[in-house]
Amino acid sequence: MKEQLYTIPLNDAVNADDECPFCYIERNVEQDLIDFVLGSSASYMEADIRDQTDRAGFCRAHFQKMYNYGNTLGNAWILKTHYRRMIGEMQKTFDDFKPGKSSLKDKLHRTPGSGNSISAWIRKKEESCYICSQFRETYNRYLDTFFYLWKQEPDFREKIQNGKGFCLTHFGDLCDAAQTQLSDREKEGFYETLLPLMEKNMKRVAEDVAWMVEKFDYKNKDADWKNSRDAIQRGMQKLKGGHPADPPYQMSK
Repeated sequence: MKEQLYTIPLNDAVNADDECPFCYIERNVEQDLIDFVLGSSASYMEADIRDQTDRAGFCRAHFQKMYNYGNTLGNAWILKTHYRRMIGEMQKTFDDFKPGKSSLKDKLHRTPGSGNSISAWIRKKEESCYICSQFRETYNRYLDTFFYLWKQEPDFREKIQNGKGFCLTHFGDLCDAAQTQLSDREKEGFYETLLPLMEKNMKRVAEDVAWMVEKFDYKNKDADWKNSRDAIQRGMQKLKGGHPADPPYQMSK
């Protein structure tokens, strides 16, 4: 199967002892994509790649990460041609624009972009990001691979069962994917394993956070930190995903 190309990094993520193997994968894939867009391969100098980035643009979060990456020339090249395209689209949108009459419903509900072609164009641009779209495609393949391994590899299932579970965000993605990836019988086994695992590990992280609070009581100043030293970043990750304590990812020089 084509998905087998993804089994090595997925197994690496499961073996990494992270709070969520998909957060681990997300970080690696996103960094690879930033390297591709701005790194030493100089893909931003390739007309076909820059045509794709010009059309898709980037979201606010990835613009920030691209800035932090540190390639001034690469960012300037990308912005130069992206601005050219954006100004052309903006001028056409402005030329075609005719202020419409607001209905009472529009006034009452203040629906974003309702009947306004300018705001609709802007919203569409805000929802478009080259890195996000490339990541989603790759991430969906990893979800497919997860269920392939779950069904085919008992060792993989055992690692998941003995692991730290997932962040809530990525667990929600797994639950969505399970609807089409697993038979009704397979879903029973999946949830019998995963629901207790998630509950156990949510409680584990909550206890680490609670003990960190207790450590600030002077009575516990000499007590063992146990597993609470990094409880804040793990607690945030478990709820929303990502790695809050990561420094900005920067270009290798």
